[in-house]
Amino acid sequence: MDSRQRRIMIARRIAQELKDGDVVNLGIGLPTMVNDFIPPGVEVTLQSENGFVGLGPNPEPGEEDPDLVNAGGQPVTILPGGAFFDSALSFAIIRGGHVDVTVLGALEVDAEGNLANWMVPGKMVPGMGGAMDLVVGAKKVIVATTHVTKNGEPKLLKKCRLPLTAAKQVNLVVTDMGVFEVKGGSMIMLEKNPEFTVDEIQAATEADLVLSPDLKDMDVAGL
Repeated sequence: MDSRQRRIMIARRIAQELKDGDVVNLGIGLPTMVNDFIPPGVEVTLQSENGFVGLGPNPEPGEEDPDLVNAGGQPVTILPGGAFFDSALSFAIIRGGHVDVTVLGALEVDAEGNLANWMVPGKMVPGMGGAMDLVVGAKKVIVATTHVTKNGEPKLLKKCRLPLTAAKQVNLVVTDMGVFEVKGGSMIMLEKNPEFTVDEIQAATEADLVLSPDLKDMDVAGL
């Protein structure tokens, strides 16, 4: 399984968590791919913190509107019934608890549900954007990330080392190795990538994993 297939696997699995009628915020990067895999019959409203709801599918090449971009500056489309508004209203929606699910990337996430995803040591960064508000304001927080860094270091830790985006807010982590529920100070492995054994996944994870009694393989069909 190559890196593209693993990203698709993560996005497709997260899309299964979305329910009909949900208001959903997708972070930049990998989380935006979730929109491509929302199951038939499930209608969600996508919200972008830069000021609109009703995001549609990605525009076809050559059909991009430079005035219509998501919070990461990527071209998007808007569906009939979508709405535009200023940042004050956008963050009132987020802080008011009106976002059902937010999906974000991570540099680190730990067994307590802490998330660090905005500061890369030694590099200039634009800031945390709306992530702090989203992680605290959304009803469900899902992290979409590779299981290890490019250097092979674990991202699922006992305790985050980088500055936190938010504390004790993460509910679910989906990586290229498995699906993990964060609950009661533990990381519970619900599903695993069939390419890996439980021991291999634990070896790539600093946090101590608890195996669900219903542990099953992730769906890799069609990848």
